[in-house]
Amino acid sequence: QVQLVESGGGSVQAGGSLRLSCAASGSIFSINAMGWYRQAPGKQRELVAAITSGGSTNYADPAKDRFTISRDNAKNTVYLQMNSLKPEDTAVYYCKAEISLKQIILGPLPARDYWGQGTQVTVSS
Repeated sequence: QVQLVESGGGSVQAGGSLRLSCAASGSIFSINAMGWYRQAPGKQRELVAAITSGGSTNYADPAKDRFTISRDNAKNTVYLQMNSLKPEDTAVYYCKAEISLKQIILGPLPARDYWGQGTQVTVSS
């Protein structure tokens, strides 16, 4: 099965920066889109940024001009560089990856979404 291991969360002052990383491992045949989502207390989980296997990106409006998503396909890793952080960025950030698993006998299984455990980002004023 797949594991998504996140790192880079923490507490920073407003205006500071963090770089989140998420590495996928397991019986992976291929990874399609990857993305970052966040969920603040009492709020719905929302998309922050997404990136295709070819490197095309999409950002939610709050992330534009401040955050940058990137990936290293050779390492099965997606990153989120967060600059100029604001208190309203405080949330649990989740990594998601659309992954097709290996199946030795019948071939690769259909792709499905896998989620990381989440990492807390806290921005203080």
